[in-house]
Amino acid sequence: MKFNAILCGCGAMSKGWLRAIASTPALAESIQVVGLVDLNRATAENLAKEFSLEDAVIGSDLGDVIAATKADLVFDVVIPAARFNVVSTALKAGCHVLSEKPMATSLAEGAALIDLAAKAGKVHAIIQNRRYISGIRRLRRLVEEGAIGELTGIHCDFFLGPHFGGFREEMDNVLLLDMAIHTFDAARFVSGKVPLSVYCMEKNPAGSWYKHGASAHALFDFSDDVVFSYRGSWCAEGRRTSWESQWRLTGSKGMLTWDGEENFEASVAGNEPGLLHGFKPIEVPGPKHEEETHGHASVIASFIEAIRTGKAPETASHDNIRSLAMVLGAIESAKTGRRVDISAQG
Repeated sequence: MKFNAILCGCGAMSKGWLRAIASTPALAESIQVVGLVDLNRATAENLAKEFSLEDAVIGSDLGDVIAATKADLVFDVVIPAARFNVVSTALKAGCHVLSEKPMATSLAEGAALIDLAAKAGKVHAIIQNRRYISGIRRLRRLVEEGAIGELTGIHCDFFLGPHFGGFREEMDNVLLLDMAIHTFDAARFVSGKVPLSVYCMEKNPAGSWYKHGASAHALFDFSDDVVFSYRGSWCAEGRRTSWESQWRLTGSKGMLTWDGEENFEASVAGNEPGLLHGFKPIEVPGPKHEEETHGHASVIASFIEAIRTGKAPETASHDNIRSLAMVLGAIESAKTGRRVDISAQG
């Protein structure tokens, strides 16, 4: 079965979605983009031309384009402030929905969308593409296999200085809301634990070209006494970290570090006499399933499989709301100066 899809929101981010579909034979065979929706018609027309979608219906009203195309699913790539209306419209019209992150601008909106998807009997998932890369899957596998013993901590550093221009530089809580959610979601996935609480400090450092919140330090309490710490800045000039953060996992038997790119180092305790016992290197195996390491393409494939099989996708909204709770809890903590309980979500 080939699914008729509408892409709603035709800005720069939408191109990653369309490239993933076009470059993945199984997706290209399964998905036909029949509609493009954007408030700026010229933006949609330019996207249609670039990706040879001249036959797609173009419009500014999602409901009208769904009706005109009889779409099966909607790819939601709009700005967060527009997400609730777009996803609600699509679900009420009988479409499955795959959304950009964050899934909503509030937990109340997120919960409402989860309820709406359940009532409609439709798949609603979030494109957390950065958990679908080889490095994150390798971290998860090492933890699952107990190679460093019982997990005790995850520690991530993220320091870059991108000059985006546009909406990001005008956002509130820009790092936490627009980027840190990737690392937060990946840490939740790697650990397999539930986030319980957070304490966070947020700053806009001297020299920042963002309006608000370009830097944050957050400390999360996960279930089973696992700690997740995050240090990040989006206005850090100089030698950068990876976009995927630099990671250190600590366990009861050893440690694993990943630079966010190609370099992994894992080790367990050695047997040297004296104060420090040294260490013994251990192998970091590859991901169990290579097909889960292709970013956007892997998330979209999981979404399509969920529609076909009825099995909930990994990034289903009823699970992903925990990642949203991590972000919004961190923002609330930064505003109030207090530790925030996020254990009730999901």
